[in-house]
Amino acid sequence: MKIDDARTRVIRRGEILANGTTERQLRTLVAAGELVRIRSGFYATGRTWTGLYAEDRHLLKVVAADAARRDGDVVFSSVSAAVAHGLPLFQIVPEYVHVAGPRTDAVARPKAGLSHHSALLSDGDKVVIDGVPCTSLARTVFDLVRTIPRAPAIAAADAALRLVAWDPRSRKYDEAAAEAFRRQLLDRLTTARGARGVRQARFVVAFADGRAQLPGESVSRLHLHDLGFAPARLQVPILGPRGEDWAIDFSLDDVDAWGEFDGTGKYTDPAFLRGRTAEQAVLAEKYREDWIRGTTNRRFARWGMVHIGSADDLARRLAAFHIHAPG
Repeated sequence: MKIDDARTRVIRRGEILANGTTERQLRTLVAAGELVRIRSGFYATGRTWTGLYAEDRHLLKVVAADAARRDGDVVFSSVSAAVAHGLPLFQIVPEYVHVAGPRTDAVARPKAGLSHHSALLSDGDKVVIDGVPCTSLARTVFDLVRTIPRAPAIAAADAALRLVAWDPRSRKYDEAAAEAFRRQLLDRLTTARGARGVRQARFVVAFADGRAQLPGESVSRLHLHDLGFAPARLQVPILGPRGEDWAIDFSLDDVDAWGEFDGTGKYTDPAFLRGRTAEQAVLAEKYREDWIRGTTNRRFARWGMVHIGSADDLARRLAAFHIHAPG
């Protein structure tokens, strides 16, 4: 979801009352779940809220906090800047909206649902996204990889590299752009030597790869690494029998196998279905898998979110396809 889309889903208290709803009726609507209170004075419909991912729910909180924000030195930061940039929050549900700056202005109070981080930010650390002041992409990733668990940190770093290096039209990955962004992060970590989370951050930044398309692919990469597999090649192009331009999520070259992560929306998301029914999508995937398996004579494993709760979970799933880490 984009910031402008989030704004259309946030309803001010004044708008609700202007339509004839009384204060008592407003409380009743909230109690019944027909309205959800995002923050003081801001709401979303229950139907809207229920249908949103955690990232989108947090983005609604960010735009509501921005609408209530007074002029000051703070900008949205950490996980709150992440959702503004479009980065995933794998298994993270933020309790507060996060802001950063040299001081706390009137909006940045704990009772207002905000967590303030005291920081001196350079002009290069700050950007404005659709009117919302945030930490820059590099500063946001720098903050995340030091402060959140390893799996969501890798998902966020992969997504950031994808933003700067992946061209969706040509389906090409700009290695030079990716390495330039990685160097920015490593330079920041050098100046932060000894600070909290720097050791983890160095691993995450070195490991990140923007060819991963989904958080589940990023976490799968981490588990494969922890299990002892060699680094997998990602989004490997395969030419189909009728000239189809296919790509395989993982090429596990050290065990001569292919791997595919099936996201939850693969057979339900209209963007993926492209006018097909779910049944047609399943048959197309079977046709694709059969061709690749038969022409390459490689094992072919599929897994989903239920299989990446831990490295051991993924190992058990791969073992069902007779795929094991070498050694």
